[in-house]
Amino acid sequence: MNADNNAPCDELLLDNQVCFALHSTSLLMTKVYKPLLQALGLTYPQYLAMLVLWEQDGLTVGEISHRLLTDPGSLTPLLKRLESEGLLKRTRSREDERVVLVQLTDKGQALKTEAKQVPTCILQASGQSLERLQQLQAELLALRTSLQKSL
Repeated sequence: MNADNNAPCDELLLDNQVCFALHSTSLLMTKVYKPLLQALGLTYPQYLAMLVLWEQDGLTVGEISHRLLTDPGSLTPLLKRLESEGLLKRTRSREDERVVLVQLTDKGQALKTEAKQVPTCILQASGQSLERLQQLQAELLALRTSLQKSL
């Protein structure tokens, strides 16, 4: 075995990996969200789906999955759970019964008011200014766009 194989290689150090910085930060971010969302009766993935619907109600499952960059099949159980909680209603399109439309119920709309405090709590937990977080978000979106183009 070559002794050089055991020498540290800066480009392979865990702490030098952008992917690990993103991954570990994402894990911690969801941990910060957890108690806030538990108070709303939501998991983090459910919260993301509700954000999409609070932004624009009456979308199809496909449109929601596109916004969340996820597979429609993995979204269906999540939406079924939200429906069983009385937060939304799923109906088949009359034009194409393969298409499922998702609409918020009154209870789902009302939850939006309760959820309005979540971003402020996250801002406080971050220890960053709103401007710095907006800059970071813009940088992450640019990175995401570049990665999408590379696929």
